[in-house]
Parts: sequence; structure tokens; C-alpha cells
Amino acid sequence: MRILDVGCGINKKPGAIGVDRNLASRADVIADLDHFPYPFRDSSFDGLQAVHVIEHLSDVIRSMEEFHRLVRGGGEVLIVTPHYTDFSSFCDPTHRWHLNSFSMRYFGKDNAGYGYYSTVRFTENSVRVKLLALWRWLGFEWLVNTFPRYRRFWEHYLCYVVRGKVIEWRLKVIKNDLGDARSVAGRPS
Repeated sequence: MRILDVGCGINKKPGAIGVDRNLASRADVIADLDHFPYPFRDSSFDGLQAVHVIEHLSDVIRSMEEFHRLVRGGGEVLIVTPHYTDFSSFCDPTHRWHLNSFSMRYFGKDNAGYGYYSTVRFTENSVRVKLLALWRWLGFEWLVNTFPRYRRFWEHYLCYVVRGKVIEWRLKVIKNDLGDARSVAGRPS
């Protein structure tokens, strides 16, 4: 399986092809991750991981379109980022985005009602929110991850008390037979 590790840094996934902009990283390819397209052919990977990367990129939507372009239909994209209520989401001055567990729904079939931002689609294979240790120990993490209705309630009303730590999405790339439009009117592809 061919896996692309986007923003691999010094902890590149074993066996993956790493891409990073930092020369001190263990990347196989050095590239600015805010400039598109990345130096790879369409659908050239079976999977992709972006672990603690997306919050640093200048354009989440364009980055997701690029991840979609690079991974074959049916392939998996793993995204890990701090939950917006975690201290680490705001203490790092290089973090540009603060996401919640529903943020990737904009790329789903129902596109959260905002399908005009992008035409690329993913299916959520799984969404997992890791909570701070105390809340995990008390069983809140299990509750939040087992029942989506409770996760929504938690994020709307309780997340600043029962704080999140990390969000992990496993997304399946959806491509159609006619080729995918990677942009909407006026946006470069």
C-alpha cells in the first residue's frame, strides 16, 4: 500500500512517502504544503495521513481538495488535529485553524448544507474525539464517541468544561467515474 505522510516532520510513518516543507524533517519530498498542486500524480496513493498538520495550513478547503486528488477512490485519509477546546489548539502561534468534530462534514454527501465551498466528497469512516485524561477515566470519552447525538450535545454545551484533546477522522475518498470537479466557479483547480 502506498501511503503519503503529509507534514511528516521527523516522525514519518514507516513505509510511507513523506512530504514536508522543513529541510530538517525526514521527508522524501520537500515541498511547500500551502502551494498546490503537490508534486504527485492524481490518485497515486492508497491512503494519506496528515497528523497535526491541517491546523497549520493556510487553506483547509484547498488542502482537502488536494488530499482528495492524491488518493484513489475508496482510499483512506487520516486527519488528526487538536480539538478547539484544548490548550494546545491556541498556544501554538503557527495554528491557523481550530476545528471541532463536525468540521469535515462539509466534505460529506450532505456537505452540512455548504456544498458550494467544494465539490470533493469524503465519507466519514470514523470520527474519534480524545478527551483529557480525567474525562476519559470517568467514561465521558466513551459516551462522546459511541453516540453521535451525545457528541453534538457535548460540543454545543459541555466542551468548555469537559474539554477535548484531539480529533481523529478516518475519511474514505469518494470519486465518480466522470472525474471530479476539484473547484467551484472562480477557484483554481
